[in-house]
Amino acid sequence: MEKVILGVTGGIAAYKSAELARIFVRNGAAVQVVMTPAAAEFVAPLTFQTLTERPAFVEMYAERSGDKIRHIELLDNADVLVIAPATANTIGKMACGFADNLLTTLYLASDCPVVIIPSMNVNMYNHPAVRENIDKLIRRGCFVMDPDQGELACGVYGSGRMPEPLDIYRFTRAALAPGDYRGRKVIVTAGPTREHLDPVRYLSNPSSGLMGYSLARALQERGAEVTLISGPTHLTAPAGVETVAVTTAEEMYEAVLERFDGCSMVFKAAAVSDFRPLETKEHKVKKGEAAYSVELALNRDILYELGQKKGSRILVGFAAETEDVEQNAAGKLQRKNLDLVIVNNLNEPGAGFAVSTNMVSIIDRSGEVEKLPLMDKEQLAHHILDRAVRLL
Repeated sequence: MEKVILGVTGGIAAYKSAELARIFVRNGAAVQVVMTPAAAEFVAPLTFQTLTERPAFVEMYAERSGDKIRHIELLDNADVLVIAPATANTIGKMACGFADNLLTTLYLASDCPVVIIPSMNVNMYNHPAVRENIDKLIRRGCFVMDPDQGELACGVYGSGRMPEPLDIYRFTRAALAPGDYRGRKVIVTAGPTREHLDPVRYLSNPSSGLMGYSLARALQERGAEVTLISGPTHLTAPAGVETVAVTTAEEMYEAVLERFDGCSMVFKAAAVSDFRPLETKEHKVKKGEAAYSVELALNRDILYELGQKKGSRILVGFAAETEDVEQNAAGKLQRKNLDLVIVNNLNEPGAGFAVSTNMVSIIDRSGEVEKLPLMDKEQLAHHILDRAVRLL
């Protein structure tokens, strides 16, 4: 998704489109905004120009920036046309083939995927004419996202509310996804584990689970049947993904091994505790009763055991290192019989646990190292999948 044309129409939800533009830009897309004249009454074109570093076009007949007609010029190399919000008026024009402004003309001239985000009063959304127009656009191949339910700007509660910008971004990604994992059963592990000392204290780590959840979402977008086995986290599981909640390393071990025979790939992104207390106290240990040391036992190595049993399955491991980063990760790959290892240096700013970004290197069995720049974990998830799919 390198070039996005973002069409904005004249509804109160147009203010959300500014955040949507920012999300696309943050994830590496070049965003060109095209507004209807009515949209410019709600949000100034300068807002979008500031966020995208490109002029936001409104007028059909203003001076062109190149030799081509404006609506043809804007469509050059476009990967997707996203219309958010899409009012009942614009949807009707698109369904009937009207071209009375720059955006509707752009739609008729486009040959890229079109994503439509309806947003309007609940009665308008439920009107037979609007529903027929939406159905007509779906039959023509447009991707239409259902609106949310909630309190609308008119004070009425019901369907018609524009979804949140991040949800629209993810819907667009799913619409454009190549489907290269379709038919694959994939296990993803995510988050930390907790090893309890007593009912209120435990050993753990700072993992938020975001990398594993991003991988699960990206796999689901690309057609995989995903099982997400997650340690404790505040994150919401992606829609359409089977989620298995666990707490301890032993519980994660059992959940993964139970499902391993039926899968073709495993992405082992969880930060599993290597150790557990040899004894877990039944009741809270009072401060005055506490010992000065805790005896630890080793947990079973899930990744090593999967490597011994993997057969033709693809096994992708993750490593977080603080020294000799690539050497240690390459050793882990060989020792545990992995196909790829994704390694990050915890000393790098913006990388590692409890942040939304990461900077990793991908190492394969031949020793080839692919270094990736700092990027959002959702964007990184797709880079990892692009690399892993070559192994299938």
